[in-house]
Amino acid sequence: MTRVVVVDDQTLIRQGIRGLLAVAGIEVVGEADDGAAALDVIADARPDVVLLDLRMPHRDGIWALRQLRDRGVDVPVLVLTTFDDDALVLDALRAGARGYLLKDVTLEQLTRAVETLAAGGTLVAASITDRLLRAIRSAPPPVGVDPIRPQALTEREVEVLRLVAEGYTNREIAGVLFLAEGTVKNHVSAILLKLGARDRTNAVLRALHEGVLP
Repeated sequence: MTRVVVVDDQTLIRQGIRGLLAVAGIEVVGEADDGAAALDVIADARPDVVLLDLRMPHRDGIWALRQLRDRGVDVPVLVLTTFDDDALVLDALRAGARGYLLKDVTLEQLTRAVETLAAGGTLVAASITDRLLRAIRSAPPPVGVDPIRPQALTEREVEVLRLVAEGYTNREIAGVLFLAEGTVKNHVSAILLKLGARDRTNAVLRALHEGVLP
């Protein structure tokens, strides 16, 4: 059973998510009402996935994401919020979120997202993907970061990165491309190194920005 921590400042929302996920066979093993409390709950519960709201009093979701990243806590975080502002989406992904959904999703969509992240994939709501891609492509490259040259990636690495961008796990990529899972892991490591990316999500963002991915 997939184990989840829910971080949201509204008690009713947390209780509702707990009940819905229970129907889907997903166990909520901890709750928190702000970013600071979330760090302690995550450390104690050791969940497979964290569902995180962004706008909360005291310490917000972006703060919590950065703290998890800086402390080396490698837990998949799925942002679940009512806010679809482009800048907020990018801030969350850059801070380490591996998924971003709005609270108007169905139980099936939420369940799929949780299981995707638990299996090592990434997922961003389709309703904000187009705007996100336009924002990435129109933004200047980060200061001090050399532009990516498309030819830096091999054809196979581009194939792997495209599947990563679609939320596939290493095991699923191996099945699609008829490769060993270890080979896929090696390709992913090479992609991160060549793109100067700290994780899979950051690699996809940089590749989209520079046109490495269509």
